[in-house]
This record gives sequence, structure tokens and C-alpha cells, in this order.
Amino acid sequence: MSFVHLHTHTEYSLLDGMSKIPALIERAKELEMPALAVTDHGAMYGALELYENATSAGIKPIIGLEGYVAPASRHEKKSGEWPYHLTLLAQNEQGYRNLLALSSLSHLEGFYRRPRMDRELLEQYSDGLIILSGCPSSELLKSLSNGDEAGAREVAGWYRDVFPNRYYLEVMEHGIKEFSNLTPKIVKLAKEMELPLVQTHDSHYVKAEHAKSHDLLLCIGTNTTVHDEKRFKFHGDQFYLKSPDEMRALAPELSEAIDNTLLINEQIDLKLDFSRTQLPDSGVPAGQTVMDYLKACCEEGLERRYQLPTDEHRDRLRYELSVIEQTGFAEYMLIVRDLARFARERSIPMGVRGSAAASIVLYTIDVTDIEPLQYGLVFERFLNPERLSMPDVDFDFADDRRDEVIRYAAERYGRDRVAQICTFGTLGPKAAVRDTGRALGLSFEETDRIARMIPDQLHITLDESLSSSSELGAAYETEAATRELIDMARSLEGVTRHASTHAAGLVISREPLVESVPLQRPTGSKGDDALPTTQFTMADVERIGLLKIDFLGLTNLTILGQAVSLIEEQRGEKLDLMSLPDGDKATADLLARGETFGVFQMESSGMRGYVVELQPENIAELAAMVALFRPGPMEHIPRYIDAKHGRTAPVYPHKDLANILDETYGVITYQDQVLQIARQFAGYTLGEADVMRKAMGKKIPSVILFCKWKPPKA
Repeated sequence: MSFVHLHTHTEYSLLDGMSKIPALIERAKELEMPALAVTDHGAMYGALELYENATSAGIKPIIGLEGYVAPASRHEKKSGEWPYHLTLLAQNEQGYRNLLALSSLSHLEGFYRRPRMDRELLEQYSDGLIILSGCPSSELLKSLSNGDEAGAREVAGWYRDVFPNRYYLEVMEHGIKEFSNLTPKIVKLAKEMELPLVQTHDSHYVKAEHAKSHDLLLCIGTNTTVHDEKRFKFHGDQFYLKSPDEMRALAPELSEAIDNTLLINEQIDLKLDFSRTQLPDSGVPAGQTVMDYLKACCEEGLERRYQLPTDEHRDRLRYELSVIEQTGFAEYMLIVRDLARFARERSIPMGVRGSAAASIVLYTIDVTDIEPLQYGLVFERFLNPERLSMPDVDFDFADDRRDEVIRYAAERYGRDRVAQICTFGTLGPKAAVRDTGRALGLSFEETDRIARMIPDQLHITLDESLSSSSELGAAYETEAATRELIDMARSLEGVTRHASTHAAGLVISREPLVESVPLQRPTGSKGDDALPTTQFTMADVERIGLLKIDFLGLTNLTILGQAVSLIEEQRGEKLDLMSLPDGDKATADLLARGETFGVFQMESSGMRGYVVELQPENIAELAAMVALFRPGPMEHIPRYIDAKHGRTAPVYPHKDLANILDETYGVITYQDQVLQIARQFAGYTLGEADVMRKAMGKKIPSVILFCKWKPPKA
């Protein structure tokens, strides 16, 4: 007596669907459904989120798509002509790959108002797909509603032939004539052509009580208000995830159509493998292994960088290379070396952020310019054999030359193997209030007044805002219109609003990307030569084993590059930024006066005030200030400054920590110090300490508790 929903929209049917995937899975589990399909409009944004959430909940994930089919060729763009809807489900891995291709090509080749596929593509990528005829906007149902029975027969016959035993006529019942009037015609056609029926439900929100919120979402998406009689809207409150009993009660005479949802579920067998790492070819010379070539590059760089390397340098290099060999990421190191070499050869101002600075391997192959031993940087922060994951080298380039590096990557590894990465904007608390107020027809002034009461705090929610802002709390309690606005905004808070292109993320693959990730046009692109964007987010791209690298464009590097050029042009001096002396008095005096305009991460008024108090004398003190200037650690800045000037003595959490915390006057400032403390006090290896560090940062108590204390070795 169960049922499987095969036509379901999530928040990734942007500003049309409202359901969040975890909530959908939770509801499906409550209703004891064996499986759930997600069929978002034109894109596969939520495919991996569905797969992981459903699998972990013991529900079979059915990855699908509500595609748009061009009336003729996908290459034709006719004004006033709108594409038809079609429901596609991946039956197996081949079907999933074909779904990736169809979604990608509909965006990259067929986009006109909507991402459109056509019959040519459907025939080419038909294997492993189950097709449902679609909603009232489908080609089949349009023909039936127009009384064109011959046209309907032609449509059904074509899909039956291209998708043998995998084409079903879709029946929907939402209590409105648009759907109900078509059911007898669909049933009649199914009998005449001996085609199976399947009952679906065009779900756009999880529960019936969400209908009003969904109506507001439609107003936001169409820039209308609830008072506009001519606006696009759903009629009724039946577009939710109904229970099996509710579905069977809709059309008891069509029990076969209900049972066919279970039959389709049995036909679907899709297992995705996330264990493969798909690094591109690093270009190792013939006759050498990847590891041997990396070692040779490092050994040459060791002699060049250090002139007279010590045993400590050689031991550190041997250790890092052994970890790289053990984890299998030698090719990764050579790929980032290649990208860095291109930038250096063309004098593109460049820097590397984050834990990559802790690697002597990256230092010797000229990816970084920071000598890690000098600053006590811990390699395990970058690559940890205890927590195996792809290394992460994040590049900064002068923002006026970043495109040169991206073009090089596309030419070097293949335009079909390089793409930018998608990201999503969501309705934060202020945006939710403003958009909801506009949809409710409230004035801008009134909505803006309430939005301004929400604290300017990162990741704050409306519930937290009501608690922390007495002004907002009072308005909510005393003003009925404000209460309605806040309550409706709460229901939409966090819903995905739009897709855009990540500011820095780039993905590079060994094989054509379309074989493992759906693609689309980048936001705002006007030509066909722009690199595509993945439909998967950065986390999803990494999850499936693709190489993700950040190429961030920095204005500060552009300014530095231009300054160096001007000095050479005007004074004939070729300045090397990496050779500037640390502790230059004129520079220290400049910073001590608070003249930090144009200095990366030091321009805010709060930071300027602290820099004046600090009176910095070297790069280490500036680095500590940047590290401490964030929520939480910021409260320790006065203690750091007072200890630096001798007004107070350094205070250590334990006297045995002096050797680790001396450089920061007893204040735990860096994550590297956390690792050293865990090693010294708990007997962890640096790898084990890094597991604990990451769990602390992500607030995962189960992992932190798993890190058992071990007595330090004598």
C-alpha cells in the first residue's frame, strides 16, 4: 500500500520549489516510503545532496530532472515559443551519465529563456533513462488539451519507440481543472496505445501548511505581490508531499498507476562511487614515474632555495614526500607547480593562502614563498595521513590578470575539462524580510525599518535576531503587521534564491567534465567562449573526486604589481617583493600611525585602532593581529598588546606551554599551536591532533570524544 513520489521539486527549482532536501527525506521516512525522486526544473543542483541524505536515511534516491524540450531544434530561438516539460529519471549509472549530458547540453547549447534539450539529444542519450510524459505543460498534454489526438499519438509513439518499456503516461490530480480534465484523455490514450500509466504529484513544498509561504516565494520569483490578480500562482494548497493513503484516495480507479510507482522504483538501480580521485594528467616526462619526477623537482629546489640545506631541511622534505607518496597526491603537487610556474614566468603577482604555506615540498617547487620551518608551520595542517582528503592550495592572483591563468588552465588541460564552480545565494534574514515585505505589498520604508533592526552579524537567524534585538522583539510583540512579516519571512529564511558563479573556485578533470558533473553557462555570460560553470557546488565537486583549486583575484596584488612596474619605469630599479627586509622602520612607523589604507586585511577602522595600539615591528606581529581579529579570539587582542609592551606578563594556560606560546605572549593564536599543544599534552601525533582541530572547528563532539588521550612518550 506504499507509494513513491516521482515528480518532486526542491528549493533548487529556484524560487518555484520550496522544499529543502533533508526535510523532504525526513517526511518521506515518516510516511514509510521506500524511495523518493527529485525532479527539479532544468538542473541537477540537488542530485548529490539527495543521494547522500536519502541513502543515509535508508531511502532509495531517484535522481531525476524536469527537463525543457524545444518544440523543434534546441538551436532555434523563436520569440513567443516556449519549451515543453518532460520528466526524466536515471534508471542506472548509464542513465545518470546521460542525465548529466542532457542537462549540460540543454544549458550550453540549447539555452533560450530556459535550458532546452530536443529530440535529437533525447535519442542520443536515451539509454538508462525512464521517461514520464510530464505535467500539463508537456508536449503530450498540450496536444491533448488542444484536442489534437493525432499529435498526441505522434508524441507518445516517438517516446515509446526511443524509450522502449521505459515510457509512462503521467497522471496528476490536484483538485483543479487544469489537471483533472486531462485525466480521461490520458487514460484513453494509454489504453489505445498499450502504454502504462503512472500517478505522480507535482510537489513543491513539504506540507500543506506551507502553501501560503510557497505563494509568497512565487511572488518573490516573479516580482509581484499577493494582491496582483494576474500574477503567476498555484491554485489550491495541494502541491505538497502527500502520503500513500492520500495518493491512493485521489484516483482509486487508477490503482495500477499508483502501483506503477513501485514498479518503477524496482527498475531503478543506481549506485554512485565517490571513492575515485580524477586528477588531470600532470605532464610527467616519458620514462619517469610521477613520484620520481616530484622528488627530482624537490631536490633541485632544495639546493636552489636554501643554498646550504641542513639535515633538518632534508628530513622534513623526506617526511613530506613519504606522506605524499602514501596518500597518492604527487600528481596534485605537480599540477599546482605547473600553474604557479605559468604565473611566475609571466610575472603575474601571486600568493598562496592557508595551510599550503606549511609544506616544504611546495616551497621547493616554487608554489609558495614562505619557508615553513622558520615559522614552525605544521605540515599535517595541509596533508594529513590520519584524515585523508584532497590537499587544498588556494591561489591569489592580481585581479586584472586572473583570467590569464584561467585561460592557461583551459588550454593546458582542455576546455572540456575545466570549469568554474557554482554557488548558491540564499534568503538570509534581512533578504527574507525585504523580499517577503515586497511580496506582501508592504511599503519599502516599512519593510526597510524592520530589516534594519536585524543585527549585522554573520550567520545570525531571525529567531536569534528576535532574542538579541530588543527593538525587533518589541516591534514583533506590539505590531501585528510586523509579526506577520517576520513569521512569513521565517518560513522562507534559508531557501535558495539564485545560482551564481563562485568568486574563486575552478575544477579541473582528467576526463571531459560532462561525464561526472552537470554544467551550465556562467552567470552573466554573453558569449559562447566563457568557461562553463558546474551545477554542483564546491563541496560536491570535491566529494566526487574532482580537483578543485581556488583562483582568487586580489586588487591588492594588482596594486603591488603596478607599483613595482612604476618603480622600474621611473627609477630603473627592479624590485623583488619577496626580498623586502622584515622590520623596516619606515614601514613600521607608517603602520603605527594607522595608515593602513590599501593594506590587505588591515583597512577596517577596528583593525586600524588595534594596529596603532600594537605599534608593530615585524611581520610576525602583523600575522598575529590578523589571526586574532575575528569573533572570539578578538577579545584576547588587548592582552596580546599589553604583554607585547610589557604592561602585563604573559599568562600561559599551563607553565609547560611557554615553549609553544612564547611567540604570541601566551595567547593561543594559530591552529598550528593547537596541534602542538595536543601533541605535547595528549601524546597525539600531529596527524591525530589535526583530526581533533578540525572537529573543534566544525563543532563535532563525537569526533572530539573519539580522540582519546594518550600518555606522552618519554
